[in-house]
Amino acid sequence: MQEYLAFRKMLTPVAIQIIFWIGVAACVILALVMIVSGASAPVGGGGQVLSGILTLLLGPIAVRIWCELLIVVFRILDALNEIQGKLGKS
Repeated sequence: MQEYLAFRKMLTPVAIQIIFWIGVAACVILALVMIVSGASAPVGGGGQVLSGILTLLLGPIAVRIWCELLIVVFRILDALNEIQGKLGKS
């Protein structure tokens, strides 16, 4: 608990994982809404169905890449703290 209060341990990597799953769920729901509304359109719904399928396939990948880029920053921070700890012990 002391590490959290002193900001030595980060909560954000856990929050990023939660944001990832929320983003994936939002992509799937949005894609399904797009597919259904495009399929039920009387005329010209094919583009919307195609957009829904692309959102279903590419949306979670885009969310994953975005979250991985955010996590890289915290991994760099961990590596720098480890280096600082090793240099401080010398």
